[in-house]
Amino acid sequence: MASNAPEHEHREDEETAANEDEDTGAQVAPIVKLEEVAVTTGEEDEDAILDLKAKLYRFDKEGNQWKERGAGTVKLLKHKVTGKVRLVMRQSKTLKICANHLVLPAMTVQEHAGNEKSCVWHATDFADGELKDELFCIRFGSVENCKTFMQMIEEVAESQQKKEENKDATAAAGLLEKLTVEEEKDKKSDEKAVEEAPQKEEKESKSEADAEKKSEEPGSSST
Repeated sequence: MASNAPEHEHREDEETAANEDEDTGAQVAPIVKLEEVAVTTGEEDEDAILDLKAKLYRFDKEGNQWKERGAGTVKLLKHKVTGKVRLVMRQSKTLKICANHLVLPAMTVQEHAGNEKSCVWHATDFADGELKDELFCIRFGSVENCKTFMQMIEEVAESQQKKEENKDATAAAGLLEKLTVEEEKDKKSDEKAVEEAPQKEEKESKSEADAEKKSEEPGSSST
C-alpha cells in the first residue's frame, strides 16, 4: 500500500504559500512616528588630532580614592576657527561624556608611578555640566599609546602658550603704537601752539596800539 505522506506534505506547502502571498490591501500605519531631531555636539566645527581607546579614572576627594569614569575613546579636538584644543572622552556604549575640558598652556601630564600605560593630570572640567577642578588618570592598552597621548598634550600646551605670547605681544605692540600716535599728536599740537604764539602776540599788540591811538585822538567839536 503506497503512502500518501508526500502528497499530504505537498498540499500543506501549497496552502502555506497561498497564505503568504495573500494581500489584504489594508494600510498598516506605524504605531509610533519618530520626528527627526538635529543634534549638534560642537564637534562639527572641530578636527580630531588624536583618537585613542582608553579607560578613564577620576580622583574622588571625599572618598580619597580613584573611581572609574568609563572606558571608551579619548579625543583631542582642534577648533577650525579659534585653534583651541579640547579633550573629550565618551563611554563606548552609552556615549556619555567622561571628560570635557580645554588643553591650556599650563596643563601638564605626568606618567603614573608604577604603570607605564597610565598618566595623570589636573584640569578644570565641564563633563558634569559645571566647571570642576578634577584630577584625572587615564590608562591605555599599550605604552606606545600612552606616550603618544602625553606627547600630543605637551605639544598642544606649548602651541597654546606661544599663541598667548603672540597675542600679548600683538596687544603690547598695538598699545605702543597708540601711545606713539598720541605723543606725535601732542607734539604737533605743541609745535602748532608755538607757531601761533608770535602771531597771537603780534595781533594783541596791534589791538593795544589801535586802542591807544584811538584814545589819543581829539574828540570832534560841535558847532
